[in-house]
Amino acid sequence: QVQLVESGGGLVQPGGSLRLSCAASGFTSDQYDIGWFRQAPGKEREGVSYIHSKTDITYYADSVKGRFTLSRDNAKTTMYLQMNNLKPEDTAVYYCAVGVLASTLTLRVDYRGKGTLVTVSS
Repeated sequence: QVQLVESGGGLVQPGGSLRLSCAASGFTSDQYDIGWFRQAPGKEREGVSYIHSKTDITYYADSVKGRFTLSRDNAKTTMYLQMNNLKPEDTAVYYCAVGVLASTLTLRVDYRGKGTLVTVSS
C-alpha cells in the first residue's frame, strides 16, 4: 500500500527558508515518477518539481527554479523540497505525489499525501 506523509510546512517570512519532507513507502523508486505540486486557495494545482523515475532528471517550475531543490535520501524512502528565498506567492498547500509524468511538470497522480501548508507572510 502506497503511503506518502508530508511534514515541514509552517509560517515563514518573505526571504526565509523551509524544508518539506515526504516519507514514502509501499513502492519502489523505479515504479513511479515522484515530486511535489502545490495548490493555493482559489487557484489550480501547479506542478512544482518532479523526478523522472527512469532518467533521474529533475524538473522545476520556472516560478521556483533557482530557489527550490528537490532531493531524496540514499534509500529513496524520503523526499525533500528545500525552499529558499520564499515569496508570498509561494503560499499554498504542498502535496507529495507519485504517478506518471505526462510532461515535465504534469503528473498523472496515482497517489498523494494529505498536504502541508506553507504560508509566506510578514
